[in-house]
Amino acid sequence: MFFPVSAWFPAFVVTVVIEGPIVWWFARGRETSVLRVGAAVLLANLASHPAVWFIFTQLFLVGTVSFTLATEAWAVCVEAVLYILALRGVGPWRAVAASLVANVASYLVGLLVGRFLWPGLF
Repeated sequence: MFFPVSAWFPAFVVTVVIEGPIVWWFARGRETSVLRVGAAVLLANLASHPAVWFIFTQLFLVGTVSFTLATEAWAVCVEAVLYILALRGVGPWRAVAASLVANVASYLVGLLVGRFLWPGLF
C-alpha cells in the first residue's frame, strides 16, 4: 500500500501547521526570529515528510506498529538535527523534545482529521 501523491500536499500542510507553533514554543527565549523558526519547520518537514509518505510506505505495511515507529523515529531524528543546526540557542535535548512533541501532535491530529473530520483527505 502507498499514499497517493495527490494527498501528500494536504498532509504536508496539516503537518507544518500543527508542528510550527509547537517548535516555536520550544524555541521561545532562545531563537528570536519567528521567520527562522518557520523556515526551520518547513525545511525539517521537507526533509522528513516525503520519505515517510513515499519511501516508508514501500518498506512497511501502512498502519502497523512497525510502520508508525519507523516513520515517527525517522521524522523526530531528521527534524531534531535540523532544529539543532538552524535554531540559535536550541540545544540537542530541546530540539529532540520539540521534534518529539510536534510529531506526536501532528500524528494524532492527522489520525483525527483523516478519520473523522475529512475522511479521504489523505
